[in-house]
Amino acid sequence: MTNSKVAVITGASRGIGARLAEMLAAEGASVVVNYKKNAELAEKVVARLRELGGDGVTVQADVENPEDIPRIFDVAAEKYGRVDYFVNNAAASAFKKIVDLKSHHLDRSYAMNVRPFVLGAQEAVKLMDDGGRIVAVTSYGSVRAYPTYAALGSYKAAVESFIRYMAVEFAGYGINVNGVNGGLIDSDSLEYFYDKVPGQAPIETVLQKIPKGKPGTVDDMAGAIKFLLSDQSEYITGQTLVVDGGLSVVAPPFWHDTTDPLSLPPRPTR
Repeated sequence: MTNSKVAVITGASRGIGARLAEMLAAEGASVVVNYKKNAELAEKVVARLRELGGDGVTVQADVENPEDIPRIFDVAAEKYGRVDYFVNNAAASAFKKIVDLKSHHLDRSYAMNVRPFVLGAQEAVKLMDDGGRIVAVTSYGSVRAYPTYAALGSYKAAVESFIRYMAVEFAGYGINVNGVNGGLIDSDSLEYFYDKVPGQAPIETVLQKIPKGKPGTVDDMAGAIKFLLSDQSEYITGQTLVVDGGLSVVAPPFWHDTTDPLSLPPRPTR
């Protein structure tokens, strides 16, 4: 194997987590694949990792339950003896207007998005004897307000704040801590948000506002995370890398809504 690194990825049975696991395994890494319910899907991910030249093990754990989190790292320690990468990927929340949020919505959003990152990082540090990398997946809702995303976006902002604090505290251990802030990424979560949340704006109207004119892919996100886990990111810590096709840098009036003579022309040629 060309890479003996050991990664712990929460929510790794599908989507971004599964794709990242594959990318790492293709370079010979071993991955602890955390899942909540679908054991069959998680086992398929591990089988794929082995086909790619890496290794893996599944761990059923609900990160919403703080007592489950140490068990993920216990498995990593027992099977591989250490952890090099910890990726906090699992997330969930209630998509409601602020006036409709109940106490249990807020409690669950915190329990799913903030607490697992902090408790997971605490466990990861204990197993990173030779330094390591910690990356948290966040969202552009952490810095921009849009309908029904207040609970998740606000807690993702808290995650980004913890990233900065951890980066300072863990730097002396040789551990870098960063985040990847995703925009509209073509995944099950995007489909749910735009198709299942009552009254939500049609996704077509949103895509028109993105400079790239399309959603991102799980490969876009996984590739960004992989970069922050790599040696090439050695001098990057405490940062959140934005992967959103330019969405967070545009503001009204939008170029898409302009007309001649302001509308953007085709690319000039020689």
